[in-house]
Amino acid sequence: MNLILRLLKVLVTALLRPALPPLGESVVRFRVWPHDLDLNMHMNNGRYLTVMDLGRTDLMIRCRMLGVVLRHHWRPMLAAATIRYRRPLAPFRRYELRTRLVGWDQKWFFMEQRFMVGGDLYAYALVKGVFKDGRGVVPPLRVAQEIGHQGDSPPWPEALSAWLSWEKPGDKDQGQGVDDAEQGV
Repeated sequence: MNLILRLLKVLVTALLRPALPPLGESVVRFRVWPHDLDLNMHMNNGRYLTVMDLGRTDLMIRCRMLGVVLRHHWRPMLAAATIRYRRPLAPFRRYELRTRLVGWDQKWFFMEQRFMVGGDLYAYALVKGVFKDGRGVVPPLRVAQEIGHQGDSPPWPEALSAWLSWEKPGDKDQGQGVDDAEQGV
């Protein structure tokens, strides 16, 4: 299935499915098609990242965030992602992508995305992103409150803390990626 068709499927089904709470988990199901394959005849590593966009889209719509984003003219931007490939996804294999918001700090949102077949984990990813408006970064707590979350960020998974400590040495504020991208660097 072409990627635009997958996007349309996610958009339509997300609008028809029940809403999720702000910290709910999105589950979208896909199949590995021949155009998803690399020369080793399993899903291409870049395709995982593209499919992850679809999981975040489903989550954003079902958590009632899309209306908030459109109303305020916010722009979601991904700043970093790390992924661990555990098992290859073979041709025509059905899989599901599970996406959830795991927390935030003063600037960043952090999400976990898992590629699953049955109960088996095939790939695990963590992503970091922001919402920006004309004045800069929208505080994550404001975004969380706009979609109905009361209180602070939930405790982070250990994997996220480890990733963030690994990411710090070369990046003073952990924010250069988004700012550089906007400046065309």
